[in-house]
Amino acid sequence: MKKLDPTMAQQVARAISVFQEQRTGYPPKAVTVVLSDDTLVVTLHEALSPAEKALASTPEGAVQVQEFHRELFKSSVGVLREEIRRITGIAVGEAAAEVETTTGAVVHAFTSGMMVQVFRLAGSISAATWNKSGLNDQSQKTEVLPC
Repeated sequence: MKKLDPTMAQQVARAISVFQEQRTGYPPKAVTVVLSDDTLVVTLHEALSPAEKALASTPEGAVQVQEFHRELFKSSVGVLREEIRRITGIAVGEAAAEVETTTGAVVHAFTSGMMVQVFRLAGSISAATWNKSGLNDQSQKTEVLPC
């Protein structure tokens, strides 16, 4: 049976997962990669170690865990930029990271100079529902507002 080549998204997810484990000693449980136009958002699910989760159970500890991951990302983002460029063939303009300490999610956003807001939903929305149109159903509408 012929083995299929991984997609770019799978390659990015694997590279980020390996990178996270090398840097922290703890692999994420899953990695989600989303590309929208020129913005790549990578979510590392349950990426905090048990010790980090315990530390993050207090407000002061949560701040320490967030700051640790921001600094870790900042000090090594060059490696991630290069790996994404190698996989996609496109350079990374800007990069940022955020940690949600209650869920253990780590979000990396790679953009080309715009503000990115990332919202992790408590559940999933099917593609059919998201793309649904109709006069009575405005809740799934995607809008792009001019500046």
